[in-house]
Amino acid sequence: MALDTSLVGKPSEPSVFEYDWKTLALYALGIGAKKDELDYLYEKKGPKVIPSFAVVPMFAPMFDRVAATGGDLAMVVHGAQSVRIHATIPSSGKLLTTATIRGIYDMRRFAVVLVDTRTTDDAGAHLFDTTAQIIFRDAGGFGGETPPKEPKVEMPKDRPADFRVEEGTSPEQALLYRLSGDLNPLHADPQFAADVGFAQGPILHGLCTFGHMVRHVARGACGGDATKITAFSAQFRRPVWPGDTFATEGWKLGDGKVGLSMKVTERDEAVLGSAWATVAE
Repeated sequence: MALDTSLVGKPSEPSVFEYDWKTLALYALGIGAKKDELDYLYEKKGPKVIPSFAVVPMFAPMFDRVAATGGDLAMVVHGAQSVRIHATIPSSGKLLTTATIRGIYDMRRFAVVLVDTRTTDDAGAHLFDTTAQIIFRDAGGFGGETPPKEPKVEMPKDRPADFRVEEGTSPEQALLYRLSGDLNPLHADPQFAADVGFAQGPILHGLCTFGHMVRHVARGACGGDATKITAFSAQFRRPVWPGDTFATEGWKLGDGKVGLSMKVTERDEAVLGSAWATVAE
Protein backbone atom coordinates (compact mmCIF):
# COMPACT_ATOMS: atom_id res chain seq x y z
CA MET A 1 0.00 0.00 0.00
CA ALA A 2 1.34 3.42 -0.97
CA LEU A 3 1.92 5.85 1.86
CA ASP A 4 -0.37 8.89 2.03
CA THR A 5 1.83 11.81 0.98
CA SER A 6 -1.01 14.34 1.43
CA LEU A 7 -0.05 14.54 5.13
CA VAL A 8 3.31 16.15 4.38
CA GLY A 9 3.59 19.60 5.93
CA LYS A 10 0.33 19.39 7.90
CA PRO A 11 0.86 19.71 11.68
CA SER A 12 -1.14 17.55 14.06
CA GLU A 13 -3.34 18.91 16.78
CA PRO A 14 -1.34 19.52 19.98
CA SER A 15 -0.88 16.37 22.05
CA VAL A 16 -0.98 16.93 25.82
CA PHE A 17 1.48 15.11 28.09
CA GLU A 18 1.27 15.54 31.86
CA TYR A 19 4.05 14.23 34.08
CA ASP A 20 5.62 14.42 37.52
CA TRP A 21 8.89 13.40 39.17
CA LYS A 22 7.89 9.72 39.09
CA THR A 23 7.64 9.89 35.29
CA LEU A 24 11.16 11.29 35.12
CA ALA A 25 12.61 8.78 37.57
CA LEU A 26 11.03 5.86 35.70
CA TYR A 27 12.49 7.13 32.43
CA ALA A 28 15.94 7.60 33.99
CA LEU A 29 15.89 4.04 35.37
CA GLY A 30 14.73 2.79 31.97
CA ILE A 31 17.86 4.21 30.31
CA GLY A 32 20.13 2.72 32.95
CA ALA A 33 20.54 5.46 35.59
CA LYS A 34 22.29 4.23 38.74
CA LYS A 35 22.20 5.29 42.37
CA ASP A 36 25.13 7.67 41.87
CA GLU A 37 22.88 9.64 39.47
CA LEU A 38 20.51 10.56 42.26
CA ASP A 39 19.84 14.04 40.83
CA TYR A 40 17.68 12.33 38.16
CA LEU A 41 16.01 9.79 40.45
CA TYR A 42 15.08 11.48 43.72
CA GLU A 43 12.27 13.99 44.13
CA LYS A 44 14.16 16.02 46.72
CA LYS A 45 16.79 16.70 44.04
CA GLY A 46 14.15 18.19 41.72
CA PRO A 47 14.69 15.83 40.02
CA LYS A 48 16.81 17.13 37.15
CA VAL A 49 15.69 16.03 33.69
CA ILE A 50 17.93 13.99 31.40
CA PRO A 51 17.38 15.83 28.09
CA SER A 52 16.71 12.65 26.11
CA PHE A 53 13.43 12.55 28.06
CA ALA A 54 12.25 14.73 25.15
CA VAL A 55 11.56 11.54 23.18
CA VAL A 56 8.86 10.47 25.66
CA PRO A 57 6.25 13.23 25.08
CA MET A 58 7.07 13.25 21.36
CA PHE A 59 6.58 9.50 20.89
CA ALA A 60 2.78 9.23 20.74
CA PRO A 61 2.12 12.20 18.41
CA MET A 62 5.05 11.17 16.20
CA PHE A 63 3.81 7.58 15.97
CA ASP A 64 0.21 8.67 15.35
CA ARG A 65 1.43 10.72 12.38
CA VAL A 66 3.38 7.74 11.06
CA ALA A 67 0.34 5.47 11.47
CA ALA A 68 -1.83 7.97 9.57
CA THR A 69 0.28 7.40 6.43
CA GLY A 70 -1.47 4.03 6.07
CA GLY A 71 1.74 2.01 5.97
CA ASP A 72 2.17 -1.46 7.47
CA LEU A 73 3.28 -0.80 11.05
CA ALA A 74 4.66 -4.34 11.33
CA MET A 75 7.31 -3.26 8.81
CA VAL A 76 8.41 -0.13 10.68
CA VAL A 77 12.00 0.43 11.83
CA HIS A 78 13.22 3.49 13.73
CA GLY A 79 16.13 4.67 11.62
CA ALA A 80 17.44 7.77 13.41
CA GLN A 81 16.56 10.32 16.06
CA SER A 82 17.67 13.84 16.90
CA VAL A 83 16.75 16.29 19.66
CA ARG A 84 17.46 19.99 20.13
CA ILE A 85 16.88 21.55 23.56
CA HIS A 86 15.84 25.22 23.72
CA ALA A 87 15.09 25.63 27.44
CA THR A 88 15.35 23.68 30.67
CA ILE A 89 12.72 20.94 30.86
CA PRO A 90 10.68 21.37 34.08
CA SER A 91 10.63 18.56 36.65
CA SER A 92 6.82 18.33 36.37
CA GLY A 93 4.03 19.91 34.41
CA LYS A 94 2.07 19.78 31.17
CA LEU A 95 3.67 19.68 27.73
CA LEU A 96 2.06 20.27 24.33
CA THR A 97 3.56 18.64 21.24
CA THR A 98 2.69 19.05 17.58
CA ALA A 99 4.00 16.61 14.98
CA THR A 100 4.52 17.34 11.28
CA ILE A 101 5.67 15.00 8.54
CA ARG A 102 8.48 16.85 6.82
CA GLY A 103 8.63 14.43 3.91
CA ILE A 104 8.05 10.88 2.65
CA TYR A 105 11.03 9.68 0.65
CA ASP A 106 11.80 6.80 -1.69
CA MET A 107 14.79 4.50 -1.06
CA ARG A 108 13.85 1.86 -3.67
CA ARG A 109 12.96 -0.99 -1.30
CA PHE A 110 12.29 1.29 1.67
CA ALA A 111 10.22 4.39 2.29
CA VAL A 112 11.56 6.95 4.76
CA VAL A 113 9.26 9.22 6.76
CA LEU A 114 10.77 12.22 8.56
CA VAL A 115 8.61 13.51 11.41
CA ASP A 116 9.42 16.79 13.18
CA THR A 117 7.90 17.65 16.55
CA ARG A 118 7.80 20.88 18.52
CA THR A 119 7.11 20.90 22.27
CA THR A 120 6.15 23.78 24.55
CA ASP A 121 5.01 24.04 28.14
CA ASP A 122 1.42 25.02 28.88
CA ALA A 123 2.43 28.68 28.99
CA GLY A 124 3.78 28.47 25.44
CA ALA A 125 7.52 28.46 26.20
CA HIS A 126 9.42 26.54 23.50
CA LEU A 127 11.29 23.68 25.20
CA PHE A 128 12.59 21.31 22.52
CA ASP A 129 12.30 19.99 18.97
CA THR A 130 12.81 16.45 17.71
CA THR A 131 13.14 14.70 14.37
CA ALA A 132 12.45 10.99 13.94
CA GLN A 133 13.43 9.04 10.84
CA ILE A 134 11.01 6.15 10.42
CA ILE A 135 11.65 3.44 7.81
CA PHE A 136 8.89 1.36 6.22
CA ARG A 137 10.51 -1.80 4.88
CA ASP A 138 9.36 -2.93 1.40
CA ALA A 139 7.37 0.31 0.86
CA GLY A 140 9.71 2.06 -1.56
CA GLY A 141 9.74 2.18 -5.34
CA PHE A 142 6.93 4.72 -5.66
CA GLY A 143 8.99 7.24 -7.61
CA GLY A 144 9.52 9.78 -4.88
CA GLU A 145 12.55 11.85 -3.99
CA THR A 146 15.42 10.44 -1.95
CA PRO A 147 15.81 11.78 1.61
CA PRO A 148 18.08 14.75 2.32
CA LYS A 149 21.64 13.79 3.21
CA GLU A 150 22.78 14.48 6.74
CA PRO A 151 26.25 15.97 7.24
CA LYS A 152 28.81 13.34 8.23
CA VAL A 153 30.47 13.38 11.63
CA GLU A 154 34.19 12.86 11.13
CA MET A 155 36.02 11.35 14.11
CA PRO A 156 39.68 12.29 14.58
CA LYS A 157 41.92 9.48 13.36
CA ASP A 158 45.10 10.89 14.90
CA ARG A 159 44.16 10.70 18.59
CA PRO A 160 42.34 8.45 21.02
CA ALA A 161 38.89 9.24 22.35
CA ASP A 162 38.62 11.91 25.04
CA PHE A 163 36.41 9.62 27.09
CA ARG A 164 35.10 6.07 27.18
CA VAL A 165 32.12 4.87 29.21
CA GLU A 166 31.41 1.14 29.43
CA GLU A 167 28.16 -0.01 31.00
CA GLY A 168 26.07 -3.16 31.03
CA THR A 169 22.32 -3.30 30.55
CA SER A 170 20.06 -5.58 32.55
CA PRO A 171 18.11 -8.52 31.08
CA GLU A 172 14.97 -6.59 32.10
CA GLN A 173 16.04 -3.28 30.50
CA ALA A 174 13.46 -3.31 27.70
CA LEU A 175 10.67 -4.34 30.08
CA LEU A 176 11.53 -1.32 32.22
CA TYR A 177 11.98 1.16 29.36
CA ARG A 178 8.64 0.25 27.74
CA LEU A 179 6.83 1.64 30.80
CA SER A 180 7.75 5.10 29.50
CA GLY A 181 5.35 4.65 26.59
CA ASP A 182 6.68 2.46 23.75
CA LEU A 183 4.67 -0.73 24.25
CA ASN A 184 5.67 -2.47 21.01
CA PRO A 185 5.60 -6.25 21.77
CA LEU A 186 8.90 -6.59 19.88
CA HIS A 187 10.53 -5.45 23.13
CA ALA A 188 8.64 -7.80 25.46
CA ASP A 189 7.15 -10.88 23.75
CA PRO A 190 9.61 -13.64 22.77
CA GLN A 191 7.16 -15.25 20.33
CA PHE A 192 6.40 -11.95 18.61
CA ALA A 193 10.13 -11.21 18.34
CA ALA A 194 10.78 -14.64 16.80
CA ASP A 195 7.92 -14.20 14.34
CA VAL A 196 9.48 -10.99 12.97
CA GLY A 197 12.99 -12.41 12.71
CA PHE A 198 14.57 -12.05 16.15
CA ALA A 199 14.89 -15.64 17.33
CA GLN A 200 17.28 -14.54 20.11
CA GLY A 201 14.38 -12.74 21.79
CA PRO A 202 12.97 -9.24 22.30
CA ILE A 203 15.35 -6.43 21.39
CA LEU A 204 16.07 -3.21 23.26
CA HIS A 205 14.29 -0.06 22.11
CA GLY A 206 16.51 2.11 19.94
CA LEU A 207 15.45 5.08 22.04
CA CYS A 208 16.68 3.25 25.15
CA THR A 209 20.11 2.91 23.53
CA PHE A 210 19.80 6.60 22.59
CA GLY A 211 19.16 7.52 26.23
CA HIS A 212 22.18 5.51 27.39
CA MET A 213 24.27 7.46 24.88
CA VAL A 214 23.11 10.78 26.34
CA ARG A 215 23.89 9.62 29.90
CA HIS A 216 27.35 8.58 28.75
CA VAL A 217 27.96 12.02 27.23
CA ALA A 218 26.92 13.58 30.55
CA ARG A 219 29.39 11.37 32.40
CA GLY A 220 32.24 11.75 29.95
CA ALA A 221 31.93 15.37 28.83
CA CYS A 222 29.79 17.23 31.37
CA GLY A 223 30.98 16.06 34.78
CA GLY A 224 27.72 14.16 35.21
CA ASP A 225 25.45 17.17 34.54
CA ALA A 226 23.19 16.06 31.70
CA THR A 227 21.41 19.43 31.64
CA LYS A 228 24.49 20.87 29.88
CA ILE A 229 23.67 18.80 26.78
CA THR A 230 21.84 20.98 24.24
CA ALA A 231 21.45 18.73 21.17
CA PHE A 232 22.15 15.13 20.15
CA SER A 233 21.54 12.81 17.23
CA ALA A 234 22.23 9.24 16.12
CA GLN A 235 21.32 6.64 13.52
CA PHE A 236 20.28 3.17 14.71
CA ARG A 237 22.54 0.65 12.96
CA ARG A 238 22.24 -2.73 14.70
CA PRO A 239 19.86 -4.39 17.18
CA VAL A 240 20.74 -4.53 20.87
CA TRP A 241 19.54 -7.20 23.27
CA PRO A 242 18.81 -6.59 26.95
CA GLY A 243 21.89 -7.68 28.87
CA ASP A 244 24.34 -6.39 26.24
CA THR A 245 27.20 -4.12 27.32
CA PHE A 246 27.64 -0.69 25.78
CA ALA A 247 30.95 1.05 25.19
CA THR A 248 30.61 4.73 24.24
CA GLU A 249 33.62 6.75 23.14
CA GLY A 250 33.60 10.50 22.59
CA TRP A 251 35.87 12.98 20.83
CA LYS A 252 35.62 16.69 21.64
CA LEU A 253 35.55 18.43 18.26
CA GLY A 254 35.48 22.06 19.39
CA ASP A 255 32.68 24.62 19.85
CA GLY A 256 30.98 22.24 22.27
CA LYS A 257 30.45 19.46 19.72
CA VAL A 258 31.24 15.85 20.65
CA GLY A 259 31.54 13.04 18.10
CA LEU A 260 30.42 9.66 19.40
CA SER A 261 30.93 5.97 18.75
CA MET A 262 28.78 3.39 20.55
CA LYS A 263 29.39 -0.36 20.37
CA VAL A 264 28.16 -3.54 22.00
CA THR A 265 31.29 -5.13 23.45
CA GLU A 266 30.11 -8.75 23.28
CA ARG A 267 30.02 -8.56 19.45
CA ASP A 268 32.41 -5.62 18.92
CA GLU A 269 29.61 -4.20 16.80
CA ALA A 270 28.70 -0.55 16.26
CA VAL A 271 25.04 -0.06 17.17
CA LEU A 272 24.81 3.70 16.56
CA GLY A 273 26.19 5.68 13.64
CA SER A 274 26.63 9.37 12.77
CA ALA A 275 26.26 10.07 16.48
CA TRP A 276 27.04 13.44 18.04
CA ALA A 277 26.06 15.79 20.84
CA THR A 278 26.60 19.43 21.69
CA VAL A 279 27.25 20.64 25.22
CA ALA A 280 27.21 24.07 26.80
CA GLU A 281 30.76 25.09 27.63
